[in-house]
Amino acid sequence: MATYCLTVARLQLALGQGVRRLHVSAAFNAKAKVSMSRFEPSNYVSYEKLNENVNIVRKRLNRPLTLSEKIVYGHLDDPVGQDIARGHTYLRLRPDRVAMQDATAQMAMLQFISSGLPCVAVPSTIHCDHLIEAQIGGAKDLARAKDINAEVYNFLASAGAKYGVGFWKPGSGIIHQIILENYAYPGVLLIGTDSHTPNGGGLGSICIGVGGADAVDVMAGIPWELKCPKVIGVKLTGKLSGWTSPKDVILKVAGILTVKGGTGAIVEYHGPGVDSISCTGMATICNMGAEIGATTSVFPYNHRMKTYLEKTGRGDIAALADDYADLLVPDPGCEYDSIVEINLDELKPHINGPFTPDLAHPMADIGATAAKNGWPLEVKVGLIGSCTNSSYEDMGRSASVAKQALDKGLKCKAAFTITPGSEQIRATIERDGYSKILGDVGGMVLANACGPCIGQWDRRDVKKGEKNTIVTSYNRNFTARNDANPATHAFVASPEIVTALAIAGTLDFNPEVDYLTAANGEKFKLEPPSADELPKLDFDPGQDTYQHPPAEGGSKLRVDVSPTSTRLQLLEPFDKWAGGDLEDLQVLIKVKGKCTTDHISAAGPWLKFRGHLDNISNNMLIGAVNIENDGVNKIKNQLTGEYGGVPDVARHYKANGLSWVVVGDDNYGEGSSREHAALEPRHLGGRCIIVKSFARIHETNLKKQGMLPLTFQNPADYDKIRPDDKISIKGLATFTPGKPLSAVVKHSDGSKDDFQLNHTFNETQIEWFQAGSALNRMKELQ
Repeated sequence: MATYCLTVARLQLALGQGVRRLHVSAAFNAKAKVSMSRFEPSNYVSYEKLNENVNIVRKRLNRPLTLSEKIVYGHLDDPVGQDIARGHTYLRLRPDRVAMQDATAQMAMLQFISSGLPCVAVPSTIHCDHLIEAQIGGAKDLARAKDINAEVYNFLASAGAKYGVGFWKPGSGIIHQIILENYAYPGVLLIGTDSHTPNGGGLGSICIGVGGADAVDVMAGIPWELKCPKVIGVKLTGKLSGWTSPKDVILKVAGILTVKGGTGAIVEYHGPGVDSISCTGMATICNMGAEIGATTSVFPYNHRMKTYLEKTGRGDIAALADDYADLLVPDPGCEYDSIVEINLDELKPHINGPFTPDLAHPMADIGATAAKNGWPLEVKVGLIGSCTNSSYEDMGRSASVAKQALDKGLKCKAAFTITPGSEQIRATIERDGYSKILGDVGGMVLANACGPCIGQWDRRDVKKGEKNTIVTSYNRNFTARNDANPATHAFVASPEIVTALAIAGTLDFNPEVDYLTAANGEKFKLEPPSADELPKLDFDPGQDTYQHPPAEGGSKLRVDVSPTSTRLQLLEPFDKWAGGDLEDLQVLIKVKGKCTTDHISAAGPWLKFRGHLDNISNNMLIGAVNIENDGVNKIKNQLTGEYGGVPDVARHYKANGLSWVVVGDDNYGEGSSREHAALEPRHLGGRCIIVKSFARIHETNLKKQGMLPLTFQNPADYDKIRPDDKISIKGLATFTPGKPLSAVVKHSDGSKDDFQLNHTFNETQIEWFQAGSALNRMKELQ
């Protein structure tokens, strides 16, 4: 592909021997001459190389491999010498490609610019989906977004052109749907700067959400590090039918494993029940695997994937996958670290929430549970779509429900919105009549973007603080996530259940057994939805929204960032480790309970500052609960004695040369992959985060930015720390993998406590800390 403007020699000159070597031999291998995508005709699917590496590793380990092991180990930088131990060793991998959404791509591209490299080393894409706010409807909302975000879009488009990155313009659709339609295929290893990148597992891919600094490593041609995942097997038996949908599989799994039960593991679905699920249904299940903390999720290659590949113009990849079918399924006799079994014949429709995606309820129970807990029964808004559930089949099943209501003279009692996953889906459901049905029942079609799912929603039907219920087919329902209202009770279900609840207008409606009243007064039940898995005609691609990088390369192009911009800011390197222990770090905040990346770095209106580190830092930890007073964004400044916002106090400490530490609870940093939740503490003077446990992506992001993510060796030591304490981190002079550090805690009354702190740093990551960040270390090696 012409975008890869560096020769191997120039790459080696820039980065030494650690750079990725372009596999030009594939071009001469007749069996491998199938393009990875229509946008990169000279980059080929290389199952032969994958198979060669898998055979090396299988022989070394002397055991059958799971599917996820095959794909992950098949991408090892050194399959002969790599230490492999699930849950313990760090793997050095060579991903096939990188994908970035616009909110995270800003910081990723700013970091790539700072690296000094002239062009990306692997196929990479930017997708404009996060900055479009839902207000009054798709076309007008898109036009408004293009206007107010012009500076950011121009930066991303020009940076993409200069550095060889494909650019999907605003209106193209949600990154994960675009990847499924164009870039995912069985056996590919893809990393994406969004936590729901695992969506691609529905097409037999290993797709992993990462922070922007990880993406920069891969784009620079450096091996990417991942702690060797454990493998959780989910065995599916039976068959989906009736109102039960693929969404109910992951809602059930979330209820079983909880929001941290998948941490450090890949969830691998297998068993005879898999064949009853469509390819896009499998993608739904993998997408929401992020909500259990899983590294990613994956399904084995089957005929449903083959059909989807053919329908999306990739029949050549399907044919090649057929030739390597044994490579793209688990080995007989492979073993999982744990197994969950679900009988799809017995699975009932579920709804999860509020406030956490793992609080699972069968639809039959939600009414009584809501009444018992005082959750509002009236459904104010039903919202379908998002990256989790916006396929052609999803829209068709929802339209099937809506059509039944229309035939009986009914419309939605609740407000109702529809988010198409891509321009291709929008155009196709419009052509095939689904959009009209959903509009006629009372729905409003939003832009092809994330919208309310990530808080991009100008909601005006309730006031902030007003208790209310919404139901969505989204993936995440943390407090205030969708509409910035902490009193909104958000529930997650399948799109067909959401449609039924929007029509009924009440949470305690179970379409399997309950009746609606038609316009003429007769009682009727909704029949289970039915719809085509894929359109009978070809997909309508809609408008062409892809910008190819220039064929001649981008060396002559400029990417300008105004020094007065409030949206974009070039990065300055973080300071190096001074060489000693970290003494007397002031506790900035002791966080109580759940602290997601939404709490650490809120989205919604703050998305506009994702390319400007200093401005986005004004939202640092403003959603976290302070254990001292149960307040939000209200902490005591230990230098002045006054209370202020978390970012304001942090800035005051930094200005006065006082470094600080955050103390947190379990699964700290769960949720989005946003690396701003790591960049902001570093920028405002933080050096260390001490918690009971971390979510995977956030822990890695903190390491990348030169922070110390540490965990209590004894979780009860959390209770020893007081909000006004100072903490010293000891042992950094002999900082080595596997060796705990120690903490000395000075209390304001003169007493002290000390305890051990664990870490998961390997030798390379310790070098990041010592250099001040992974990016600093990359520059040192050039």
